[in-house]
Amino acid sequence: MTTLTLRLDGREVVARVDVSGQVFIDDQALMVTPSGDGLYLVSDGTRRWPVAVAASGDTCWVSIGGQVAVIEVESGRRRTPRRKSVRADALMAPMPATVVKVLAEPGQTVVEGDTLLVLEAMKMELPVRAPRAGVVGAIRCTAGELVQPGIALVDLE
Repeated sequence: MTTLTLRLDGREVVARVDVSGQVFIDDQALMVTPSGDGLYLVSDGTRRWPVAVAASGDTCWVSIGGQVAVIEVESGRRRTPRRKSVRADALMAPMPATVVKVLAEPGQTVVEGDTLLVLEAMKMELPVRAPRAGVVGAIRCTAGELVQPGIALVDLE
């Protein structure tokens, strides 16, 4: 069994992974099944949901239901802390993708779960949803544009 320490939004989480594909995060058991090209199907025994993952170095972007989390995997080696390249209220692509639709505009009031953009990656549409209620501050991409993980697409105020 492999044990990893993950840093998620300043919080450390211990994840244990066994050879069968079962993952334990904070002692909750999840079954993770790869479905190809950075896509996975995750199940907790009663619910199932698709997850998209992209990684670079010790950083991993995970998209679940249109929400993106940035996870840093502690490799055990010492390194200087990274500066965040975007503000915490900016929404990013979970992986390299093409913007298919821009559904929001600056100044628009949104509620949690509203779809702001639709991205396409690996022949799959990925909605980028508002993580909370707020006002769209800026749209930093256009339909047809190729976008990369870690780059702000929408600022939510």
